[in-house]
Formats: sequence, C-alpha cells, structure tokens
Amino acid sequence: MTDRDLIDLFVKSLIREFGKNRRHWRAVLGEVRLYSVETHPHCNWSITPDGDHYENAAVERLADRLRGEHPIISA
Repeated sequence: MTDRDLIDLFVKSLIREFGKNRRHWRAVLGEVRLYSVETHPHCNWSITPDGDHYENAAVERLADRLRGEHPIISA
C-alpha cells in the first residue's frame, strides 16, 4: 500500500461514515508523513488532521484502526 492508497482509503471511509465530499476530507487529512522502517518498525506513517474537533476525532479513530490493518506503507 502506498501513501496515496492510504489517503484514498481514509477518504472513502470518512465519506461513507460521516458524509460530506472527497475535497472536504482531503483538505482535513493533509499529507501522510512517512518514517523509516528502521526507526519505526511497527508503523511507519502518521497523519495530522486539520479540521474541527469532531472531524479530527473521526480521523484519529480511523487512523487507529488503519494502523492495525496497514502499519507499513511505501511512498
């Protein structure tokens, strides 16, 4: 899985669960930050949402789930 695939998965899941549109959630998500697998062997990515309190909470809950399903991604 790549960082773009991960963003697509985030967006599709957020639209399905909370509505709004792709452009809105893409703006809330921002970019995926990738880390070296050597220094982060359990999960090499993070995301810092930039929405309101409820949107950020929704993204963080989904991120927790996706970290378990897709802990290592590529650029």
